[in-house]
Amino acid sequence: MARDSGLGVSALRFYDRAGVLVPAWTDPGSGYRWYDPGQLNQARTLARLRRAGMPLADIRLVLAGWSGADTALVRTLLTAHLRRLEQGLADARGEFSALRALLDQRETTMTSTRTATATSTARLSVAAFGLAAALDAVRYAVGTDPDLPALGGVLFDIEGDSLRVVATDRYRLAVARTGLEGHDGGRVQRVVPTPLVDAMRALSEGDGDVLLRLDGDRVALEAGDREAAGQCLGHDFPDYRLLLPAAGGRRALVDVAAFRAALETGPVRTAEAGAADLSVLRVDSGGTVTLCAESDDAPDRVAVNRDFLLDALAAGARDRLALELGAPTAPIAIRRLDDEGALSILMPVRLEE
Repeated sequence: MARDSGLGVSALRFYDRAGVLVPAWTDPGSGYRWYDPGQLNQARTLARLRRAGMPLADIRLVLAGWSGADTALVRTLLTAHLRRLEQGLADARGEFSALRALLDQRETTMTSTRTATATSTARLSVAAFGLAAALDAVRYAVGTDPDLPALGGVLFDIEGDSLRVVATDRYRLAVARTGLEGHDGGRVQRVVPTPLVDAMRALSEGDGDVLLRLDGDRVALEAGDREAAGQCLGHDFPDYRLLLPAAGGRRALVDVAAFRAALETGPVRTAEAGAADLSVLRVDSGGTVTLCAESDDAPDRVAVNRDFLLDALAAGARDRLALELGAPTAPIAIRRLDDEGALSILMPVRLEE
């Protein structure tokens, strides 16, 4: 039914509990739900209404009146919802127009600052091992959406004697850092495109130092007689510092190997038909993390894309990591115990209630 209707398994359970789409029969022993073939069209209609964002109370009335002789109420409800969507879109267009005007003003005032930053030069010495480890820790989170080119690279954020590298695809954000020498100026940032990042990583082998050279909007990495160089992305990277959660929430120290094994073999949920598998987590007051079964409806459980979580654990490159959970809608943080400024952040996935 989930596959053919477009409703996820959890959505079917939700609509059963809500009395909107009740199975023809439920096995009293196993709780398994059986649907009559005639309910498929009803489920598909429900999926369409759900995708259109119709409120549950209206969905209930539409389905109740769908097969009746008098469909006037159904048409009235559909028309009313469409008008709400159109009004909402008109309001959103107005707000976005105002935001674009503010951005135009801001970009005008920032042009001189951006130009001055782009003309800076520097020659910095970085430990090859440290740079390789930092790039490995963030590479998995680089964005690939062609509509968001600013996220299609790694931010090199240089300040004092520290180099932070940052990547995000909106759903994941990873930050790592390493030391450097030779920088005596202010903060310098460059967004290095992914192919050049990979070329730099290939050169960052061994125990020696590599030379990171900035020249305007170009960046190069020298390792002996080899070099990887290219143009930086001409886009502003989001201020990642505003996205970093403060340490806190419910924290669990996890043995990475054991936790990975539990994730790979433990219970999963699917938010929508064809969507990624979700792991649902809960951390108790004693600092123990639990993988929640389908029947666990504890209010403090948090769902996350399982593959994203496995990637973040691998990128952490430690035997033990700290897992921090907040509210079900708050980002999940995975921190290194030896450097809590190096972390991955994963956005949670909303579960159907």
